Amino acid sequence: MPLPSNVRLVEVGPRDGLQNEKQPISVADKVRLVDDLSSAGLSYIEVGSFVSPKWVPQMAGSAEVFAQIQQQPGITYAALTPNLKGFEGALAAGVKEVAVFAAASEAFSQKNINCSISESLERFVPVMEAAKANGIRVRGYVSCVLGCPYDGAIDPQQVAHVAAELFAMGCYEVSLGDTIGTGTPGATRQLIDVVSARIPRDKLAGHFHDTYGQALANIYASLLEGVSVFDSSVAGLGGCPYAKGASGNVSTEDVLYMLNGLGINTGIDLDQLISAGQRICTLLGRDNGSRVARARQH
Repeated sequence: MPLPSNVRLVEVGPRDGLQNEKQPISVADKVRLVDDLSSAGLSYIEVGSFVSPKWVPQMAGSAEVFAQIQQQPGITYAALTPNLKGFEGALAAGVKEVAVFAAASEAFSQKNINCSISESLERFVPVMEAAKANGIRVRGYVSCVLGCPYDGAIDPQQVAHVAAELFAMGCYEVSLGDTIGTGTPGATRQLIDVVSARIPRDKLAGHFHDTYGQALANIYASLLEGVSVFDSSVAGLGGCPYAKGASGNVSTEDVLYMLNGLGINTGIDLDQLISAGQRICTLLGRDNGSRVARARQH
């Protein structure tokens, strides 16, 4: 299969990245990050999530962030909405696209959201109905697709089942997440082969964590399988809470550098992206998780 000529990167730094940071981050700093990412040419930015601040303190103020960002035409500004209450909050904030998430692992589902996989899917039915009634697009995430911190290896058929349920419910795209980053290219290709028997490849996305240093290799393997949408996080923001000291999200800069080298178009300016990542890292007082950004600074 030839490599895709265009790839869409879904920037999850402002949500999936910042939610793991320990120190509070002001609304103004979140707005600046999103605006920097818009300016760099990202066409899809996950801005925040509408969840209880009690559970995810860093996502408090998501409505204010949506109100203050400079929304540019042609860019999708999305939010994570785990339930109907979250969806209603997003709708009130003028959000035009939301995401829901389920796990491919029973144990992870119980530990992460305190319910079974089937119960979690049932919770999304009213969200999907409300989204349809309001003309809001919904993207689906499946976590632990290539391994779970509690269950170990995950059967690709189980992933296919959960992904197909989300797709049948009305998710226009399903992102397959290697939450603990243990996946390797062979397993990635096999997974896509199995899942694509239930969902067209052009409706699949990849979300690879770099905990074991495999994210870029897994993205390349996915490109070979015809997948052309990938989630990534500026400066590699977002650690992996299940692996001590481990990196989490793959950095958008590193993915972009690889795609540029393959002659694949994304519409993103690498230098502007590096600047955006460095600014937020300086603000957070943390090291930049992007190898490309670090190499460019020396």
